[in-house]
Amino acid sequence: MANISKILIVEDDEDIVMIEQAYLSSAGFETVVIADGREVKPYIMSNQIDLILLDVMLPGMDGYAICREIRDMVDIPILMVTARTESVDRLKGFGNGADDYILKPFDPAELVARVNANIRQHMRSIQNNLSKDNEALKEIIVGDLRIIPDSWIVYKGEEEIRLPNKEFELLSFLAQNPNIVFSKEQLFEKIWGYDYVGDSATVMVHINRIREKIEDNPKNPTLIETIWGAGYRFNKK
Repeated sequence: MANISKILIVEDDEDIVMIEQAYLSSAGFETVVIADGREVKPYIMSNQIDLILLDVMLPGMDGYAICREIRDMVDIPILMVTARTESVDRLKGFGNGADDYILKPFDPAELVARVNANIRQHMRSIQNNLSKDNEALKEIIVGDLRIIPDSWIVYKGEEEIRLPNKEFELLSFLAQNPNIVFSKEQLFEKIWGYDYVGDSATVMVHINRIREKIEDNPKNPTLIETIWGAGYRFNKK
């Protein structure tokens, strides 16, 4: 019998909760609901979940603060659910570690599709990592940066750098394919696992977050270079 993925819904609007639970349950997911943002961290510390649907506007603690607080605690997809349509709000979500977002009012079928896609991609990454037992990937060393793909560990000098799952996958993919320019579309499809939807914010913000952690000067990056009009390239000389 296949394992049932467990979704944590963090939402205080009962009508939205009913819709999310109905469609996700019909799609074969188990759901748990938390309405108060302050209860999220204690819950995830003692329970196993596979994905978080995180509303932005919540009592107790907003979704941005929750995402920032728990991002390094859980290596699972976090999907922000928001009525805010401005790009700056989506950038803020990604900047705090969200993997994806969906706008209210949403098509329930799209919500299920996004949940499925993020879980599939996450599981694929785990399986790819486990399947390399007999063909271990070598460490990637560029200057004082050391990436250990099999262990999902990154060092900058002697300091271990914490990267959430999507950031690590993105850095690892670029580093394993050095000196090749990849478009935002190619990177989105490779790392997020479904078709690019025309919003460059996802890839751009994750690249910027990685640069802040690995570059000597994030404002003048030398490891992950922007090739204007084309995409990004990891420089390994």
